Amino acid sequence: MGMGAAGWAFAFALAAGAATGPSSGPDAGVVAPREIARLVAAIGTSDCEFQRNGRWHAAADAQAHLQRKLERARSLGFNGTADDFIERLASRSSLSGRPYRVRCDGVEALAADWFTDELARMRAADSSRSPR
Repeated sequence: MGMGAAGWAFAFALAAGAATGPSSGPDAGVVAPREIARLVAAIGTSDCEFQRNGRWHAAADAQAHLQRKLERARSLGFNGTADDFIERLASRSSLSGRPYRVRCDGVEALAADWFTDELARMRAADSSRSPR
């Protein structure tokens, strides 16, 4: 089965990003997959809606979509950080290029902003539990 133009564009974007590799230190290979998994789970357990390509979807559907997108990206060589995941996979449609949006309690935001805020909350909570 061949890859269409959108698939090649997606693969090229991932390859370009993968060339830079993880950007958050020596333990990024352990931390990044865990943070990414937590981000994907966070959207699924939120009470938010997720818009992609103009249509709103339930949180569980958003989680499933992003998990499939992540699995495909990993099969094409993606091994980036949680920040890379947000920038390259969780922010916009790889087919149309349209930004994803999140709506929580009637308030809409770009998905990139929602995921970035969620990642900051996760990291802050983790650092507050770390021994000093």
